[in-house]
Amino acid sequence: MDVINWADFEKVDLRAGTIIEVLDFPEAKKPAYKVRVDFGEQLGVKTTSAQITAKYNKEELLGKQIVGVVNFPKKQIGKFMSEFLLTGFHDEEGNVCITVVDKKVPDGAKLC
Repeated sequence: MDVINWADFEKVDLRAGTIIEVLDFPEAKKPAYKVRVDFGEQLGVKTTSAQITAKYNKEELLGKQIVGVVNFPKKQIGKFMSEFLLTGFHDEEGNVCITVVDKKVPDGAKLC
C-alpha cells in the first residue's frame, strides 16, 4: 500500500449528490446504467456510467444520495460521456456496492 499525505488526499474532490435519473445503457460492453446525479448549485447535474446492475434496479437508485469523484477528466464510453466516478466497493462476487450517505447532507457537500 502506498502512503499518501494530506495534500494528496485533498486533490480528490469527493462530493455528495442525489441520483435523479437512471437509464439503461444497452450499448455498454458490460451491463451498466446511465446515471444522472444532482451535485447542487455549484456543480450542477453530472452523468456517469455505472456497472451496478447486479445489485440495484433503477427504481431503488432514484433519490439515493451517493459519493462521487467530480474532478477526474471526462471519459468517453462509446457515444456516452462520463463526467464523474460513482464510488463503491466490490463484494465477494465482484459486484459493485455503491457508496451512500446515511444521513441527508446538502448536494455538493465535500467529503472532509
